[in-house]
Amino acid sequence: MSVTPIRLLGEPVLRTPAAPVVDFDAELRRLVADLTDTMHAAGGAGLAAPQIGVGLRVFTWFVDGEVGHLVNPDVTPVGDEEQVDPEGCLSIPGFRWDCRRHLHVVASGWNMHGEPVRVEGSELLARAIQHETDHLDGVLFVDRLDEVARAAALAELEAAEWKGMAEYLPAPPPVVKVSPH
Repeated sequence: MSVTPIRLLGEPVLRTPAAPVVDFDAELRRLVADLTDTMHAAGGAGLAAPQIGVGLRVFTWFVDGEVGHLVNPDVTPVGDEEQVDPEGCLSIPGFRWDCRRHLHVVASGWNMHGEPVRVEGSELLARAIQHETDHLDGVLFVDRLDEVARAAALAELEAAEWKGMAEYLPAPPPVVKVSPH
Protein backbone atom coordinates (compact mmCIF):
# COMPACT_ATOMS: atom_id res chain seq x y z
CA MET A 1 0.00 0.00 0.00
CA SER A 2 1.30 3.39 -0.90
CA VAL A 3 0.41 6.92 -1.84
CA THR A 4 0.80 7.27 -5.59
CA PRO A 5 1.15 10.50 -7.61
CA ILE A 6 -2.15 11.68 -9.08
CA ARG A 7 -2.20 12.29 -12.81
CA LEU A 8 -3.23 15.81 -13.84
CA LEU A 9 -5.34 17.17 -16.65
CA GLY A 10 -3.42 16.75 -19.88
CA GLU A 11 -2.20 13.22 -19.26
CA PRO A 12 -3.61 10.83 -21.91
CA VAL A 13 -4.58 8.15 -19.36
CA LEU A 14 -7.32 10.50 -18.11
CA ARG A 15 -8.91 10.58 -21.57
CA THR A 16 -8.58 6.86 -22.33
CA PRO A 17 -11.47 4.52 -21.45
CA ALA A 18 -10.30 1.99 -18.86
CA ALA A 19 -10.29 -1.74 -19.48
CA PRO A 20 -12.50 -4.09 -17.46
CA VAL A 21 -10.83 -5.97 -14.62
CA VAL A 22 -10.59 -9.69 -15.38
CA ASP A 23 -8.25 -10.88 -12.62
CA PHE A 24 -9.40 -10.51 -9.03
CA ASP A 25 -5.99 -11.18 -7.53
CA ALA A 26 -3.41 -9.75 -5.14
CA GLU A 27 -2.47 -7.09 -7.71
CA LEU A 28 -6.07 -5.81 -7.76
CA ARG A 29 -6.19 -5.76 -3.95
CA ARG A 30 -2.93 -3.77 -3.94
CA LEU A 31 -4.42 -1.33 -6.47
CA VAL A 32 -7.51 -0.81 -4.28
CA ALA A 33 -5.25 -0.21 -1.26
CA ASP A 34 -3.11 2.28 -3.23
CA LEU A 35 -6.23 4.10 -4.45
CA THR A 36 -7.61 4.29 -0.92
CA ASP A 37 -4.32 5.52 0.59
CA THR A 38 -3.84 8.09 -2.18
CA MET A 39 -7.46 9.30 -1.93
CA HIS A 40 -7.13 9.79 1.84
CA ALA A 41 -3.74 11.53 1.53
CA ALA A 42 -5.17 13.93 -1.08
CA GLY A 43 -8.36 14.58 0.89
CA GLY A 44 -10.65 13.43 -1.91
CA ALA A 45 -14.16 11.97 -1.92
CA GLY A 46 -13.12 9.46 -4.58
CA LEU A 47 -10.31 8.32 -6.83
CA ALA A 48 -10.34 6.24 -10.02
CA ALA A 49 -7.52 4.00 -11.19
CA PRO A 50 -6.74 6.11 -14.30
CA GLN A 51 -6.00 9.02 -11.94
CA ILE A 52 -2.96 7.10 -10.70
CA GLY A 53 -2.03 5.94 -14.19
CA VAL A 54 -3.74 2.52 -14.17
CA GLY A 55 -6.17 1.93 -17.02
CA LEU A 56 -8.53 -0.42 -15.18
CA ARG A 57 -12.19 0.02 -14.21
CA VAL A 58 -11.75 0.46 -10.46
CA PHE A 59 -12.50 3.35 -8.11
CA THR A 60 -12.67 4.12 -4.42
CA TRP A 61 -14.79 6.58 -2.44
CA PHE A 62 -14.83 8.18 0.98
CA VAL A 63 -18.17 9.86 1.72
CA ASP A 64 -19.82 10.51 5.09
CA GLY A 65 -17.17 8.45 6.86
CA GLU A 66 -17.72 5.42 4.61
CA VAL A 67 -14.86 4.01 2.54
CA GLY A 68 -15.69 1.78 -0.39
CA HIS A 69 -14.55 0.61 -3.78
CA LEU A 70 -16.16 -0.74 -6.91
CA VAL A 71 -14.72 -2.82 -9.73
CA ASN A 72 -16.26 -2.80 -13.23
CA PRO A 73 -19.13 -0.52 -12.16
CA ASP A 74 -22.45 -0.12 -13.90
CA VAL A 75 -24.33 2.99 -12.76
CA THR A 76 -28.05 3.63 -13.19
CA PRO A 77 -29.84 6.87 -12.27
CA VAL A 78 -32.84 6.47 -9.98
CA GLY A 79 -35.63 8.90 -10.78
CA ASP A 80 -35.38 12.22 -12.58
CA GLU A 81 -34.17 14.42 -9.72
CA GLU A 82 -30.89 16.21 -10.30
CA GLN A 83 -28.48 18.20 -8.19
CA VAL A 84 -26.30 21.14 -9.22
CA ASP A 85 -23.47 21.72 -6.79
CA PRO A 86 -19.80 22.66 -6.83
CA GLU A 87 -17.63 19.79 -7.98
CA GLY A 88 -13.88 19.43 -8.07
CA CYS A 89 -11.37 16.80 -9.12
CA LEU A 90 -8.03 15.67 -7.74
CA SER A 91 -6.75 15.67 -11.34
CA ILE A 92 -7.73 19.33 -11.75
CA PRO A 93 -6.58 20.61 -8.36
CA GLY A 94 -7.74 23.94 -7.01
CA PHE A 95 -10.79 24.31 -9.25
CA ARG A 96 -14.51 23.79 -8.57
CA TRP A 97 -17.50 24.53 -10.75
CA ASP A 98 -21.21 23.83 -10.46
CA CYS A 99 -21.92 20.52 -12.15
CA ARG A 100 -25.26 18.82 -12.79
CA ARG A 101 -25.55 15.18 -11.65
CA HIS A 102 -28.33 12.74 -10.86
CA LEU A 103 -29.44 13.03 -7.23
CA HIS A 104 -29.84 9.27 -6.73
CA VAL A 105 -28.00 6.36 -8.38
CA VAL A 106 -27.58 2.63 -8.02
CA ALA A 107 -24.19 1.18 -8.87
CA SER A 108 -23.44 -2.49 -9.27
CA GLY A 109 -20.15 -4.24 -9.84
CA TRP A 110 -17.73 -6.31 -7.80
CA ASN A 111 -15.43 -5.88 -4.85
CA MET A 112 -11.72 -6.66 -4.99
CA HIS A 113 -12.43 -10.33 -4.18
CA GLY A 114 -14.81 -10.77 -7.13
CA GLU A 115 -17.97 -10.73 -5.01
CA PRO A 116 -21.00 -8.83 -6.36
CA VAL A 117 -21.65 -5.39 -4.86
CA ARG A 118 -24.64 -3.06 -5.12
CA VAL A 119 -24.40 0.51 -3.82
CA GLU A 120 -27.30 2.93 -3.57
CA GLY A 121 -26.24 6.55 -3.23
CA SER A 122 -27.80 9.96 -2.94
CA GLU A 123 -26.37 13.47 -2.97
CA LEU A 124 -22.58 13.41 -2.36
CA LEU A 125 -22.23 9.62 -2.70
CA ALA A 126 -24.25 9.70 -5.94
CA ARG A 127 -22.04 12.55 -7.19
CA ALA A 128 -18.83 10.69 -6.27
CA ILE A 129 -19.98 7.46 -7.96
CA GLN A 130 -20.92 9.31 -11.16
CA HIS A 131 -17.70 11.37 -11.13
CA GLU A 132 -15.44 8.33 -10.65
CA THR A 133 -17.33 6.23 -13.20
CA ASP A 134 -16.86 9.07 -15.69
CA HIS A 135 -13.09 8.82 -15.11
CA LEU A 136 -13.28 5.15 -16.10
CA ASP A 137 -14.84 6.25 -19.40
CA GLY A 138 -12.23 8.95 -20.08
CA VAL A 139 -14.66 11.74 -19.16
CA LEU A 140 -13.78 14.65 -16.85
CA PHE A 141 -16.36 16.60 -14.89
CA VAL A 142 -15.65 19.75 -16.92
CA ASP A 143 -17.14 17.86 -19.88
CA ARG A 144 -20.44 17.79 -17.97
CA LEU A 145 -20.64 21.55 -17.38
CA ASP A 146 -23.24 23.59 -19.23
CA GLU A 147 -21.96 25.64 -22.16
CA VAL A 148 -21.46 28.91 -20.25
CA ALA A 149 -19.80 27.26 -17.24
CA ARG A 150 -17.58 25.16 -19.50
CA ALA A 151 -16.35 28.23 -21.39
CA ALA A 152 -15.56 29.96 -18.08
CA ALA A 153 -13.81 26.83 -16.79
CA LEU A 154 -11.67 26.54 -19.92
CA ALA A 155 -10.67 30.20 -19.60
CA GLU A 156 -9.69 29.68 -15.95
CA LEU A 157 -7.71 26.55 -16.80
CA GLU A 158 -5.93 28.33 -19.64
CA ALA A 159 -4.88 31.09 -17.23
CA ALA A 160 -3.83 28.65 -14.50
CA GLU A 161 -0.23 28.02 -13.51
CA TRP A 162 -0.40 24.79 -15.47
CA LYS A 163 -1.42 26.83 -18.53
CA GLY A 164 -2.03 24.93 -21.71
CA MET A 165 -3.70 21.92 -20.15
CA ALA A 166 -7.09 23.08 -21.46
CA GLU A 167 -5.95 22.01 -24.92
CA TYR A 168 -6.34 18.43 -23.68
CA LEU A 169 -10.06 18.82 -23.14
CA PRO A 170 -12.05 17.04 -25.82
CA ALA A 171 -12.82 18.80 -29.05
CA PRO A 172 -16.05 18.18 -30.92
CA PRO A 173 -15.92 14.76 -32.59
CA PRO A 174 -14.46 14.77 -36.09
CA VAL A 175 -16.73 14.32 -39.07
CA VAL A 176 -15.99 10.96 -40.64
CA LYS A 177 -16.77 10.61 -44.31
CA VAL A 178 -17.27 7.17 -45.75
CA SER A 179 -15.89 6.50 -49.17
CA PRO A 180 -18.45 5.33 -51.73
CA HIS A 181 -15.89 2.79 -52.99
